[in-house]
Amino acid sequence: MDATAKQLLNTPAEKVRNVGRQRAELLQKLGLRTASSLLFNFPRDYLDLSHERPIVELEDGEQQTVRGMVTQVAATSHGFGKSRVSILLRDSSGYLRAIWYNQPFMRNKFNEGQMLLLSAKPKMRGMMWEMSHPQVTWLAEEESQSEGRKMLPIYSLTEGISQYHMRRMVESAVDEFGDYPEEVFPEALLKQYDLLPLTTAIRTIHWPEDKETLSDARRRFIFQELFVLQLALSIRRGQQQDYQAPALEATTKIDARIRRLLPFTLTASQEAVIQQIAADMALDRPMNRLLQGDVGSGKTIVALYAILVAVAHGKQAALMAPTEILARQHADTLAHLLEASRVRYIVLAGGTSKRERTEMLEKLASGEIDVVLGTHAIIQDDVRFHDLGLVVVDEQHKFGVRQRAALRQTDHSPHYLVMTATPIPRTLTMTLFGDLDISTLSELPEGRQAVNTYLVEPDKQERWWKFVRDRLHEGRQAYVVAPLVDESETVSAPSVAAAFEQLTNGELEAFRTGLLHGRMSAAEKQQAMEDFREGETQVLISTSVIEVGVDVANASVMTIVGAERFGLAQLHQFRGRVGRGNHPGFCGVMVDTDGERSHERLEAFAKLTDGFRLAELDFEMRGPGDLFGTQQHGLPPLRIADLQQDRALLEEARREAQLLVAADPGLKHADHSRLRSQMLTRYGEALGLGDVG
Repeated sequence: MDATAKQLLNTPAEKVRNVGRQRAELLQKLGLRTASSLLFNFPRDYLDLSHERPIVELEDGEQQTVRGMVTQVAATSHGFGKSRVSILLRDSSGYLRAIWYNQPFMRNKFNEGQMLLLSAKPKMRGMMWEMSHPQVTWLAEEESQSEGRKMLPIYSLTEGISQYHMRRMVESAVDEFGDYPEEVFPEALLKQYDLLPLTTAIRTIHWPEDKETLSDARRRFIFQELFVLQLALSIRRGQQQDYQAPALEATTKIDARIRRLLPFTLTASQEAVIQQIAADMALDRPMNRLLQGDVGSGKTIVALYAILVAVAHGKQAALMAPTEILARQHADTLAHLLEASRVRYIVLAGGTSKRERTEMLEKLASGEIDVVLGTHAIIQDDVRFHDLGLVVVDEQHKFGVRQRAALRQTDHSPHYLVMTATPIPRTLTMTLFGDLDISTLSELPEGRQAVNTYLVEPDKQERWWKFVRDRLHEGRQAYVVAPLVDESETVSAPSVAAAFEQLTNGELEAFRTGLLHGRMSAAEKQQAMEDFREGETQVLISTSVIEVGVDVANASVMTIVGAERFGLAQLHQFRGRVGRGNHPGFCGVMVDTDGERSHERLEAFAKLTDGFRLAELDFEMRGPGDLFGTQQHGLPPLRIADLQQDRALLEEARREAQLLVAADPGLKHADHSRLRSQMLTRYGEALGLGDVG
């Protein structure tokens, strides 16, 4: 990039016309500090004013926009944190009602006399048009600005900055500095991929003339973002092959010794996956494989096979889990399966005492320990292995790419097997897990109990709790899951604190009840789980910490409150905690009649038992950001691409990136230098790419 252009793009935001010092300080909260950052502060949405209509001319079910004055604001709340905020909007032709379910904070955003633009698909309810969860644009000083424009950009904001001022600031930045950014694609690739030039795309994405020009500009930036990510993943895959790893063959003798320890016959799916893993581990380059499988599909047994292959060759193995509960659950499983073996293992977690930890680390470093199970504690600087041959990472989405590679030793690497009990949509396997080979367990072992799922409407809740009590009287145990630890003024959702108080003084007062949530200490959580596992408590009221790894065979009933706060994949994980023994499982989902879309999701959950279909449906309905809750995969968030909507473009970007890396592995060609620079700036640290080219 020309030095002068670079200097101009780094102009402090406060020097941009219409910004100033006060607004520049507010912009910093959004990470906007320079003229360049304003240029690339893309709108999060657009208001299509070509569909603006008077209320009286609205049509059912089509996306439309109305402009009017707020004449009434109302808010109501009821049962388990449910709420409804509604406003009445008037224009010269009539009235329209807008409604927000379970978003109590919306009440403070409206006042009588405000001028608004509301955009949604209206429905006629009774004698009045109604919009559910419409997109809102607060008018006033910017009302006149929208005149003559068909597409109005909508930006992410911070307190103290309105849409009107953000539009003016970005427009000024584009006018003054929009010609200076340097094109990253060589001319040949721009033509090959049919992309708008960078400076044209910048101007168009902020102020598109219509949907067609907006689509062209968005395609340019979405393709670039996905293409650069896929370049990084392709190069990382290539670099992984440069490492040396121990060749650990599962010989006929080793295979027979392992199978003698297994108390049951493997499924055909497990056999197929074991063959894939064995083939990888037999090579002298590191295995990098993702094992995904539905709840109860037997991933732990497959991981144990890989662990025992490593131990049979005199190597050590590490199994890293996101929580101490899950790490100790794996230890219990190993203790049962390895009774007849001489495998030496330890559990290394945050709750381990200093004396015990020191002793364990000494044995680990000397080779007296074959297998270590634990949490992030395994990758602390003071952990030294004698000869590490295999790393198993459970619940892969809870760990970053760099975290899972933290156990690599210089230019030698162990084999890596990473697992997830949450089936992953194909689109995400190409991004978050694009550097891994994929294995899938597609069937459940024989004898796994089906879980019957019911949506419990408000008028059926009393009947459901009687059903739960009946199961408890039979000697079974039960879970109750809620999304929050404590009641919240800003989030409308049930809490375990409220559920515990209500149930212990009401529906379940005759039973021994325990509490489990993330704010408890490791020792408290372990004790709560131990009490439940041993039957000391009959009901465990918990947050999502029981999502994975909790295995209590006698627990046959689960009740989920506030289910709309969870994704379908997460609900499926909860459901997988019951029906794990000899008794059939039952899952009751408390539902509210409000909110049609959430009700649609929950109906799908009740009907489907296939975790892979649920994961794809969840992805379609909620998008990737909510699929696992808080993403901790370690990659920077996508700025403009939407993996839910841009699947076709992702496929194209992936294919083209792989072809380019195959032709120019280090991106050493002069035409590719700017692509290489952007890739390293964006993903070099997150993916540990090291020196490229």
